[in-house]
Amino acid sequence: MSDITVFKARKIITMDPNRPHATHVAVRDGHILAVGDATCADAWGAPRHDNSLANAVLMPGLVEGHAHMMAGAIWDYAYMGYHDRIDPQGKLWEGLDRLDAVVARLQEVEATLPADQPLIGWGFDPIFLPGERLGAAHLDRVSTKRPIAIIFSNFHLMCVNSAALGMAGYDGGTNVEGVVKGQDGTPTGELQEMAAMFPIMRRLGIDFRALSQRESAIRSYGEVARRAGVTTVTDLFSQLEDEDLDTMIAVTGEANFPLRIVPALAATGDPNALAARALALRARSTEKLRLGAVKLMTDGSIQGWTARVKWPGYVGGQPNGLWNMAPDQIVETCAALHAAGVQMHIHVNGDEASEVVIDALEAAMRKAAWSDHRHVLQHGQMMDADQFRRCAALGISVNLFANHIWYFGDQHVALTIGEDRAQRMDAVRSALDAGLTVAIHSDAPVTPMGPLFTAWCAVNRITMSGRTLGTAQKITVPEALHAITLGAAQTLKMDAEIGSITVGKRADFAVLATDPTEVAPDALHDIAVLGTVVGGRTHLL
Repeated sequence: MSDITVFKARKIITMDPNRPHATHVAVRDGHILAVGDATCADAWGAPRHDNSLANAVLMPGLVEGHAHMMAGAIWDYAYMGYHDRIDPQGKLWEGLDRLDAVVARLQEVEATLPADQPLIGWGFDPIFLPGERLGAAHLDRVSTKRPIAIIFSNFHLMCVNSAALGMAGYDGGTNVEGVVKGQDGTPTGELQEMAAMFPIMRRLGIDFRALSQRESAIRSYGEVARRAGVTTVTDLFSQLEDEDLDTMIAVTGEANFPLRIVPALAATGDPNALAARALALRARSTEKLRLGAVKLMTDGSIQGWTARVKWPGYVGGQPNGLWNMAPDQIVETCAALHAAGVQMHIHVNGDEASEVVIDALEAAMRKAAWSDHRHVLQHGQMMDADQFRRCAALGISVNLFANHIWYFGDQHVALTIGEDRAQRMDAVRSALDAGLTVAIHSDAPVTPMGPLFTAWCAVNRITMSGRTLGTAQKITVPEALHAITLGAAQTLKMDAEIGSITVGKRADFAVLATDPTEVAPDALHDIAVLGTVVGGRTHLL
């Protein structure tokens, strides 16, 4: 049997300007051998022709440059979100639009649990629910004995019941930043950011590392990605203990595993030790597991009012957000990692956070020259044209959270940053015009992984109410497709291997039912994903 396989498709969108379209692609040894018509590989020997994709449209495998591996295993917890969601097995979970409905679902789940097991939910977001804010009193209606914790959709806040507050020792005398108190001086049950949340997480066994690193979680992540047409995905903010790494290498090393994973080591502890750990991890990279980058978590969430924003702050008068990493620590960490040659992915939601980080990176670059660092500002939701221009001058890339326009755009106008600043949120047009390398993302499981939906958001900028938010920031369909393929690959320093259907690159394809360049721009999110091809192996749904 020939070692060359020629796949036939209805159309192949290559993202290669030298040959933008084709009908056939030849694969050998997991790489692209030739692109063109049915005869494209004849010069290399007698190929085997595969017509199983003949009615489909092929694109380069989609690249999700900002997601978290717990997107699969998070479904071990009870879904409490406002939006309808589909789990990794394809089951639809209807969204909850009232606090009473949230409590009712929790009561249903609670009745099924063993007596000694905490009740943990996820995906909740109070910004969509009118009236009073979820508090311990609501969760006490479910149980006053069983500890309960509900993780908000942004993963920067949670709400717990009285039993959980007691386990952590939180009371009126607690002086921990992020433990929200009511007018009577006692904790309401809401906890903001990691310093306040971690004691609860530790006591209730909420372990994001376990949700990400166990074998079943890795396989579930592969399923989530396959359903989205994604062949390369990140896991930003990964603990990456040695035993975790051994498991990841074993699972991703299987020939039929349908995904390449790019974890970024969580930036905690001494910066120099962090740099050494990142470089040691880089040496263990494999074909499907690319290691060596680091993720910094600076501020919080805009819809949770914990992001750090510039004047005039939040429209509701809420105090400015919280730092997960203090500015002086950001400066120190950026200097150490840049000097060591470690690529950084840096969480910045508010524009004050992005300003602090750009300043820190500029200072690091003055101390140590490195021309192709490709540090990436992640989310960058409130960045304006001036910050994009600074990034371009410094060689910094951006990965913008385009999904926010649909999921939270109306709420940002009314409740967080107001009309003017919301018009320029996730300003992909401005970033491209500044000459930046740009990707767009879902931050799964914050919003569902689906790069074609993310592209739709960036192209149309339509909110849940149907309004267009920021017409001037719309981009074209070709620009959006570039952002979810080559653009994202460039931010991961993998564009020599993935991102386009070009000779020599890895044979990774998204298999689609429809040509995204031929549908109306407002129909991009309706295109069905039929599966993926990874290293020349098909993984159809």
